[in-house]
Amino acid sequence: MKKIIIIDGGPRKMFNTASILQKIAEGASSVSNDIEVKTVRLYGLDYKGCMSCMACKIKGKATNVCKFKDALTPVLEDIASADGLVLGSPIYFGDVTGQMRTFLERLAFPWLSYNDYSMTAPKRMPVLLVETMNGTAERNNSQGYGSMEYCIKASLGDPEHLIAYNTYQVKNYANYELAGFSEEAKRQYREAHWEEDLQKAYDAGRRMAQSIA
Repeated sequence: MKKIIIIDGGPRKMFNTASILQKIAEGASSVSNDIEVKTVRLYGLDYKGCMSCMACKIKGKATNVCKFKDALTPVLEDIASADGLVLGSPIYFGDVTGQMRTFLERLAFPWLSYNDYSMTAPKRMPVLLVETMNGTAERNNSQGYGSMEYCIKASLGDPEHLIAYNTYQVKNYANYELAGFSEEAKRQYREAHWEEDLQKAYDAGRRMAQSIA
């Protein structure tokens, strides 16, 4: 059976990032019963970033899967044998969440050889990088997945991108100190674009599943 792993790097279980990733999962699952789609919420795991233990670099025992043992270990082992990978995160201060960045350290550092600086993952696979953000297409400070995207591209292949702009931050703006934003403008944008964003996510999930089926 083929397997797609979806990594949710957002803190909220039922908001923008989670909704987009759920649609990707639905799209992927619609292609074939022979494709397992598994979603992992990073905020539900107790783990750390790279511990600089260098266990993945020991002579005669070097590996391209992190050897440090914690709640992230089975996730990284799952990805090593997966056939497709989806990474999703809201954008905070122009970057992915700390949990996503920490996860990516653990994922990518074992791929890096300090002999020749090549990047080698256990296997290449299609990758989808998802961002949800308050910014608009015309005005945002997102650096996306930053330098980690280079590692993904070098090790797994050219990723597809899916970005949902100008997302709702809260359900009721009247309850928060958010006067810098127009709830009416946010609502109008959401009514015009959110269902389209969800459809794009569904279609992206189908494309990934079809590419590995």
